[in-house]
Amino acid sequence: MIDQHYLRLLAKGYPTIEAAAAEMINLKATMSLPKGTEYFFSDLHGEHEAFIHMLRSASGIIRTKIDELFEKSITEPERTALAALIYHPEQELRRLSSLDACTDDWCRITIYRLVEVCKEVSSKSTRAQARRKMPHGFEDVIEELLHTGDSYNKSHYFNQIINTVIETEIAQELITGLCTLIGRLAVARLHIIGDIFDRGPHADAILEELTHYNVDIQWGNHDISWMGAAAGSWPLIANVLRLGISFNSFDLLEDGYGINLRPLSTFAAQVYKDDPCSVFTPRILDENQYDPVDIQLAAKMYKAMAIIQFKLEGQLIERHPEYKMDGRLLLSKTDFKKGTVTIEGKEYPLRDTFFPTVDPNRPLALTPQEQELMLTISASFRHSERLQRHIKFLYDHGGMYLKCNDNLLYHGCIPLTEEGEFVKVELDGKQLSGQAYLDAIDAKVRAAYFAPVGSQERGNALDFLYYLWCGKHSPLFGKSKMASFERTFLEDKATHKEEMNPYYRLVEQRDICERVLREFGLDPARAHIVNGHVPVKIKQGESPVKGDGLLFLIDGGMSKAYRSQTGIGGYTLIYSSRYLALAQHKPFLHAPDDTPVEVAPSVQIVELMKRRMSVSDTDEGKEIARQIQELQALLTAYRTGQIKERSS
Repeated sequence: MIDQHYLRLLAKGYPTIEAAAAEMINLKATMSLPKGTEYFFSDLHGEHEAFIHMLRSASGIIRTKIDELFEKSITEPERTALAALIYHPEQELRRLSSLDACTDDWCRITIYRLVEVCKEVSSKSTRAQARRKMPHGFEDVIEELLHTGDSYNKSHYFNQIINTVIETEIAQELITGLCTLIGRLAVARLHIIGDIFDRGPHADAILEELTHYNVDIQWGNHDISWMGAAAGSWPLIANVLRLGISFNSFDLLEDGYGINLRPLSTFAAQVYKDDPCSVFTPRILDENQYDPVDIQLAAKMYKAMAIIQFKLEGQLIERHPEYKMDGRLLLSKTDFKKGTVTIEGKEYPLRDTFFPTVDPNRPLALTPQEQELMLTISASFRHSERLQRHIKFLYDHGGMYLKCNDNLLYHGCIPLTEEGEFVKVELDGKQLSGQAYLDAIDAKVRAAYFAPVGSQERGNALDFLYYLWCGKHSPLFGKSKMASFERTFLEDKATHKEEMNPYYRLVEQRDICERVLREFGLDPARAHIVNGHVPVKIKQGESPVKGDGLLFLIDGGMSKAYRSQTGIGGYTLIYSSRYLALAQHKPFLHAPDDTPVEVAPSVQIVELMKRRMSVSDTDEGKEIARQIQELQALLTAYRTGQIKERSS
């Protein structure tokens, strides 16, 4: 029985029998549509060009649609050119305009073809859903083009619309709008399984692109690091800058987010004036276009921020003995006279012994200059409007995990013991594991951003974000330690090893995956796990499919930093109305004229649906069914006189 008070509230939206019935008709029709296609990506790591290309091409699906529509009517090079236009319309139109190729005839033919592709990819959407995705200002024109019939009068009407578009010189704008709409319609829902930030050149461009999609994000440890930095955590600000400088990401920091690095460059140049900082040479995976920095100065900045980070995280670890991270207090275990550090009882020589800002008696204390530097830089993070907007987007669309259409999504792992039991972790005085642990973490992450500034709750939550970045039982990290100090200062590669949580070995077993799914209330007979975080070493024969088909590990090395391990350029998991498939991508490339090179991914169907799925089979369908039930109750209330209709 639905509460009468609720029905009266519902009646405000549907004040008559006709209004309620019309909405029921619409909802019931929507239930019969084929399920929209979902796309799953993981570990984007700032690789904006590769990711945006995969997304706008729907991981090769749009090219397949083009071939199906036009294989018998236009040539293969023309189909390739049409696909390139859909993926990157602004860039392609600039190139074609420079060649004087955007003639009226070309625009007319192109609009016809784009409308046909648009009709095909909109077949799983209602008119209202498609209209919401149309570019502003072109809604009426595009809707008329999509839904014009084949009669003579309508054909003439269709042609006249296109002719007028060309006469009014807005053909290129309409073409861009149609291309954008095709991409948005092809991807009904987008799932990002963590780690948008770090290593690649432009996480900011990725986040701008995501704002145009129906998207959810499962936070990764790199995302958490930036979320903490934006909220004012000094250890995570230092971590973000150290990583950014180490991968030469000055364009992102300075041009993308407006972080003022001049104070850091001045400080580093003064303190390390005669130090070559050879241990700290950045990795140049991408060249900076707007903010190139001399490589020797960058190395000094890298070292300055690394030392500050090791100090700040040491202070945090001492504040929180419950984190059990004393083993990471390596500056405190360094003999600065001998130039060695003691780790687990063994002494190791340091590769770099010049520490002008470290007081051996108080190795974790910032100098006054370092303190002033961090005050300045932290203000720059807090006052970056674009960064704060992107972090708010992560909070609004993100979480620790998601259950969606019988899939369980999370970035890293569910911490397990060697015996396959859920690790019990103390958090705020409670022993938690499994789903309860992730729920409590989710609440704490939100407190780091939304709790009152200056409150103890916010301060403790901000510190906990650092634990999520690199703590042993962090489900976003899932390793024994973050060996940044060892990789920086020690030659012995045995010290660099980071032991993986047993989860990553045990999920090869079906029963372990079933246990995880049941912990989150899902039926292993229907459900799957999707996660990332650890690159799948395809070159060594490793498969992304684990647990007898129950788990998909979809970190395929989209980041250039990992391609030597994986041998590929990333994965997409595709969940359509008919199948689950894995698209294996080649590394993203440019042609000599700087246009993207289309290389079709290798698509492997990993599971066929027993029947074609409709909206009624999805979580959305369950919600629509509830709405229909409520509207039916409202109709009954109208017809029995319990609630009066309101005429306009």
